[in-house]
Amino acid sequence: MTRNENDRFDLTPRQIVEYLDRYIVGQEKAKKSVAIALRNRIRRRRLPENIAKEVAPKNILMVGPTGVGKTEIARRLADLVKAPFVKVEATKFTEVGYVGRDVESIVRDLAETAVAMVKKRKIEDVRVPAAERAEQRLADALLPRPEKKSAVPDFMRLFGGGGSPEKNQERDDSPEEERLRDSTRRKILALLREGKLDDREVEIDVTESQSVGIPLLGGAGMDSMGINIGDMLGGLLPKKTKRRRMKVSEARTMLAAEEAEKLVDMDAVVREALDKAQEEGIVFLDEIDKVVARGGTGGPDVSREGVQRDLLPIVEGSPVQTKYGTVNTDHILFITAGAFSSVKPSDLVPELQGRFPIRVELQPLTRDDLARILVEPENSLLRQYTALLATEGVEIDFTPEAVAEMARLAERMNGEMENIGARRLHAMIEHLLEDISFGAPEEGQGPVPVTPEFVRERLEPLISDSDIRRYLL
Repeated sequence: MTRNENDRFDLTPRQIVEYLDRYIVGQEKAKKSVAIALRNRIRRRRLPENIAKEVAPKNILMVGPTGVGKTEIARRLADLVKAPFVKVEATKFTEVGYVGRDVESIVRDLAETAVAMVKKRKIEDVRVPAAERAEQRLADALLPRPEKKSAVPDFMRLFGGGGSPEKNQERDDSPEEERLRDSTRRKILALLREGKLDDREVEIDVTESQSVGIPLLGGAGMDSMGINIGDMLGGLLPKKTKRRRMKVSEARTMLAAEEAEKLVDMDAVVREALDKAQEEGIVFLDEIDKVVARGGTGGPDVSREGVQRDLLPIVEGSPVQTKYGTVNTDHILFITAGAFSSVKPSDLVPELQGRFPIRVELQPLTRDDLARILVEPENSLLRQYTALLATEGVEIDFTPEAVAEMARLAERMNGEMENIGARRLHAMIEHLLEDISFGAPEEGQGPVPVTPEFVRERLEPLISDSDIRRYLL
């Protein structure tokens, strides 16, 4: 295990919060709660097995308006610890028996994510030997093929003098021919490693995928589970190859990927991935308030409450069948979020409420928060747009006063229209820089100052016109 992998199992809550501060402005209480939940996972790993299996994760319910950082907190947390992470919308699920996806597909998606993560890391581990193997195959493809020499002259075979098939094999190369061939091969390998043959074309045999997926229809919990005939029959199906002509540089990449696949033990990948999904998996379930019954006794309310009851066994901990094997959800961390504008968290079914012991209320963004979001996070919005336009030779310079003016207008729009939090800033900046972006490739290059006057000139008419601003997020 590398030092980096060890470090993620020794993160303190303070370090976790400091990491989240680099990307998310404010929401200190939410950051503190997820940091403690993550640290408890690390503590659980240090416990004796008989105690560790009894320690359940402290699932989190985040309550707050859209665009305040709920999803970003969960996503950055998963990035920090390199954990399998899936984000799902609660509204896509329905109670078993209704049209829609069943909730167990959440766990199957998590297993897929875990397998992809582990496989990617394993492929990276074998990148060097895979590249060497690819070079050897390329050298063979570029090496002039020896002329076939029959042991018996052709005219003799016409009169039945060919003898048995065994005697008609090609003659072995002489020692001198072998030495010449090896010498040529070494020269080709040297040229390949120096990149001098990258533009030359070569013919190679590439393996084509034999996957044939058949979805299983019907039956509760069977959506998203497919039977892959190629996986089932294993080596019984011959691998189909296709001869393709391409540049050496492209062939090198393709052959290296093919060789890496051969070097990776998929059985070991699946075992590690299933353990990773069970022990480190994080599920972010958004829009949980949309599956809360609103006091009705029939119609969609029946299905909404049914979704909650279907979620309950997964959140409590239960085995779920995936195409890779069984995933037990006992120690998966569930983070749910919702605006809860028309319903309350207490409207969730009582059993589900009890499975989310940590509740955090995220605060709406203030003008100062919006201004900080524009400039403080790593790769903030303004840094992104500045870097994009710099590729065209345009140097955008946002003055502090312009940033404050943009935050003021965003706060005003959020107050007068639907409050979508920081998402308002994306549309505003896009409209603000629209003309500059459009003309950047052809027009003059150089510094372009963005001042409060420029911001007001571009955005004030839209904000003041109630008919137009309905179409501006």
